[in-house]
Amino acid sequence: MEKIKKQFVGRVYGVRGQIVTVHCQSEYRPSLGEILSTQEKENEHTIKLEVHSYQDRDVLSCLLLSSKEDVYKNMKVVTESASLFIPVGKAILGRAMNFYGKPVDGGEELSQTHTRPIHTVAKPPILMAETQEKKLLETGIKIIDFFTPLFEGGRLGLVGGAGVGKTALMTEVIRNLNSTHSGVTLFAGIGERIREGHELWESLKKTKTLYKTALIVAHINENAAVRFGVADAAATLAEYFRDEEKTDVLFFADNIFRFVQAGNELSTLLEEIPSEFGYQSTLETEMARFENRLMNSEDASISSVQTVYVPADELNDPAVAAALPYFEAVVILSREMSKNGMYPAINILSSKSSVLDKGLIDDHHLKVATAAIELLDKYERLARVVTIIGESELSLQDKVVYGRGLRLRNYMTQPFFTLESQTGRPGIFVKREEALADVKAIVEGKFDAVSPEKFLYIGSATHLIPTNV
Repeated sequence: MEKIKKQFVGRVYGVRGQIVTVHCQSEYRPSLGEILSTQEKENEHTIKLEVHSYQDRDVLSCLLLSSKEDVYKNMKVVTESASLFIPVGKAILGRAMNFYGKPVDGGEELSQTHTRPIHTVAKPPILMAETQEKKLLETGIKIIDFFTPLFEGGRLGLVGGAGVGKTALMTEVIRNLNSTHSGVTLFAGIGERIREGHELWESLKKTKTLYKTALIVAHINENAAVRFGVADAAATLAEYFRDEEKTDVLFFADNIFRFVQAGNELSTLLEEIPSEFGYQSTLETEMARFENRLMNSEDASISSVQTVYVPADELNDPAVAAALPYFEAVVILSREMSKNGMYPAINILSSKSSVLDKGLIDDHHLKVATAAIELLDKYERLARVVTIIGESELSLQDKVVYGRGLRLRNYMTQPFFTLESQTGRPGIFVKREEALADVKAIVEGKFDAVSPEKFLYIGSATHLIPTNV
């Protein structure tokens, strides 16, 4: 950690939420991003401040990284370090820590021998050549591996409103990918619930993959400055393993909207002029700065899965729109399907993966996927008709199409390992080849004699093929 000589800066002039105004009373002027601290003999706690901006030459606006209950006017402010540092290295694997690099798992203190500043973007790596063959990652979740496949070094966005299963889906993806991936796994908890972090921790212990995983969390009860900064801290860890350890990284972030939301809270307190929709004017810049740190190099890749909360289920919300361009695969979760108990509640026709466009899958997969999407499109149109006049009024040909579409939609439901205690159904891992064969059989009508209800929450459908087919 880079130490600097402590110098007197000034005194606290005012506090507004997580923003502390400091009046400079010395010749020294801290740099942006520098960490300041308060040292008062009668105060037991050291208050940490991060220099955000200058109101004028003698007045600083600082982000409060500690509890505001311990701050009072005229507190003496001195320099602490050039930036906020967090521990890096293999010692953090198997551990959970907070924004400051302090353990939150009840274990011993993390070694501060190897540290990195969280805001210093690493030297841009030599980018992975576009012609380099890309390996598909197998999540074991049928609907993702078939319709929105993710390749190593790519990014998958899980997008949806409140309570539709984003975190549950991410936890299952972590569980399945972590078991087979040869690199390390990093999880950034950005402004989400403490319970969800604890459940992930227990899941990692159960699957015996905690030893290769590190968690850095800033829960929803933390102040906005901490929730905003934890994304940079997590990106710093990913850069370290990519550049120094030359190790492939699985990077999970839950939730990117909370990162934007925290920035918006700080922007409001700083009295910055908002954009047309009320978000901070720096929204696109903040998103780009974070996402562009998660690049691949010639030696190692960063494969990322991120959840994005959608306020009021409005996909055109600026915070959601700012994140979507960075994902190669986007999974849109549906509230209607969630209400109907169809999990994972993914809207297939709204979801998309550039893997299907760029020829990164074989021609057979592409051909079957195209046929399946066409079938589901016809099914959705017929389903609207059925709700009005009933299935019996459809023509014979439309009944066949409707039945196949319903079977395919039901087939894409799947029980999760991480939800066994809640659903009572044992989890199932389905290989991509099995899902491909099953979908092809459904589209071709080999299951027309099988009731659609039998396709709900199964793994492979091979056992359902009638013996006379």
